[in-house]
Amino acid sequence: MVPFLDLVRQYRPLRQEIKSAVERVLRSQRFVLGDEGRVLEKKIARKTGVKFAVGLASGSDALYVALWALGVGPGDEVITTPFTFFASSGAISRTGARPVFADIDERTFNLDPSQIASKITSRTKAIVPVHLFGLACDMDAIMVVAKKHGLFVVEDAAQAFGAESRGRQVGALGDIGCFSFYPTKNLGGAGDGGMLVTSSPQWAKKAVLMRDHGSQTKYRHEFIGMNSRLDELQAAVLLVKLKYLERWNAQRRAIARRYTEVFKDLPLQTPFVPKGHDPTFHLYSVLTKKRDALSRFLAKKGIASSVYYPSPLHLQPCYRGLGYHPGDFPVSERTAKEILALPMFPELSRPETGRVLAAVREFFRS
Repeated sequence: MVPFLDLVRQYRPLRQEIKSAVERVLRSQRFVLGDEGRVLEKKIARKTGVKFAVGLASGSDALYVALWALGVGPGDEVITTPFTFFASSGAISRTGARPVFADIDERTFNLDPSQIASKITSRTKAIVPVHLFGLACDMDAIMVVAKKHGLFVVEDAAQAFGAESRGRQVGALGDIGCFSFYPTKNLGGAGDGGMLVTSSPQWAKKAVLMRDHGSQTKYRHEFIGMNSRLDELQAAVLLVKLKYLERWNAQRRAIARRYTEVFKDLPLQTPFVPKGHDPTFHLYSVLTKKRDALSRFLAKKGIASSVYYPSPLHLQPCYRGLGYHPGDFPVSERTAKEILALPMFPELSRPETGRVLAAVREFFRS
């Protein structure tokens, strides 16, 4: 069996390091807002090239807190992609604002900058580009549109920690960047976790207060906040894994190069990497009109695959009230019908990769 993802393989060689880190927290009995979290925040701020990082309970909360810190609320509109995980639009809805969707680029699967301007109204407050599958959006073009119209930009970099665009790390390309440390991410914890990064002291301070019930001084609350703190156990695990992230991402890129090279003469679309971009390949997704048949064929060969994402957000039941219909975003809808993610994780062995390559080629030959 070739698994789609195997976190046990990542854990085995780190077992003693992680156990020591966890035991360090247990000995301290400091589980919330302690040294582990502060060190992690400093290291991630330094790595991404920003001045501040704020640990939060999840990537979803990071998106919500970022939008809230920018003043997004009821009556506002925020433009984002319909082809992403629900958290991207869910955070917008949680603020009371309205998600406004714009279609994706057919090669990168990311928000198409050329589609944004037509969606801007007097109520538009921000844009949330999503660096999908670990590939940075065309942030230069998006920032031009944002600056022209006076809009904020919140990067959803949940799948892209360590990805670069023209030598700069994602998360530092807009006003605020948001990361997820869900266990399956390239940098994943032992549970939920997230982080917000920015170079604005004002927005960072608001995020720090928001995550702790709007409180700066004990029992004094400046506003009604929430409980969204990255706990010390998660921070300790993440500090261990952070040391290996560059190597893991390099291994992902090597697997992706091998896939792409062997698939180049097959009738399927492989991931497109624009010049100047260095993706992390959180997922390796291909497009084929024979998606379901290919998935079944791989399963018979003992090879796992998965679909990210089978339904665009504008067609989700909870968004019926937004007034969207099938056909409104044809690229996203077509992509959702044809996309298939193949096994991708750093510890995937060369023989396993070979099995995937042989099976995909066999399917198209037959």
